[in-house]
Amino acid sequence: MLKTDTIQITPEILTLIARIDEFKGAWRALGTLAPDRLSALRRVATIESIGSSTRIEGSRLSDREVERLLSNLEIQSFATRDEQEVAGYAELMDLVFSSWQDIPFTENHIKQLHQILLRHSEKDARHRGHYKTHSNSVAAFNEAGTQLGIVFETASPFDTPHLMAEMVAWMNQARETARLHPLLIIAVGVVVFLEIHPFQDGNGRLSRVLTTLLLLQADYAYVPYSSLESVIEQSKEAYYLALRQTQGTIRTESPNWRSWLEFFLRSLAEQVRRLEKKVEREQIVLATMPELQLAIVEFAREHGRITMGEVITLTGASRNTLKQHFRALVERSVLNQHGSGRGVWYGLR
Repeated sequence: MLKTDTIQITPEILTLIARIDEFKGAWRALGTLAPDRLSALRRVATIESIGSSTRIEGSRLSDREVERLLSNLEIQSFATRDEQEVAGYAELMDLVFSSWQDIPFTENHIKQLHQILLRHSEKDARHRGHYKTHSNSVAAFNEAGTQLGIVFETASPFDTPHLMAEMVAWMNQARETARLHPLLIIAVGVVVFLEIHPFQDGNGRLSRVLTTLLLLQADYAYVPYSSLESVIEQSKEAYYLALRQTQGTIRTESPNWRSWLEFFLRSLAEQVRRLEKKVEREQIVLATMPELQLAIVEFAREHGRITMGEVITLTGASRNTLKQHFRALVERSVLNQHGSGRGVWYGLR
């Protein structure tokens, strides 16, 4: 059994949990942005998450390339392994965001999530949704996608089924009894999952999707609007170091949970900080808009799209004056311009 009674709650861990939970409680007040702006934040965060999580595992696609690929997901045919991985990750993220309340934490559902993650990966067709049959290990990659070396040797294929059953049972019991804080339960579950590395491939990506799922189920509703994966990508050295320091001790009498817990909570706190900045920026933009621009934005929000002629009728302002306001709203990334000439219209980003 997992020896979580050795978890050392340091002052930093307490401070980080308090910081994250304070934001969790304030999210309803901070999240008063209009639905279209929240949707825009979520789309940017999703693109960052997919790009970062796949790059951590060696992909070379930029966020711009990921965005372009996501706009054409319906093609269902992807030329490279990087594209296949992005498509699978995107579909799994969409499922988690839309159905997190209906996904119990069971081995069967974890296997189903893995199946979706690798749905488009031709190389992984034989083992998707099944526990590994060959030894694997945690490897580190540089920005060029080149493997730097082995971070940690993982559980054997023989041990994987009973270790996964043990981990899932511990998670569900811990969540039910609530003797540990939800963030500590999630952190332990994720690092043990990575220590087992139950699937032949896709474990790192799946661990990050499971993190999002578990956070949403623990009522951290802001998670879709800020990319935790991006935070981890930008601190990869610390990520691999924390993994190594904790994973190598999990099966000992005195596991070193502290290294991973502090990294995990620092990452969540940074995720919160970034979202606070984004929300603050959105609120400042709205607060400093001239009256005419606010009228344009409200009309676009109500009707989905807006034309110059409609705003002239609505406000009585001159075409030249409105041109300046439309230009400013496009430059500030509030509106998107579609078409040109007489057929031009505008929609909210």
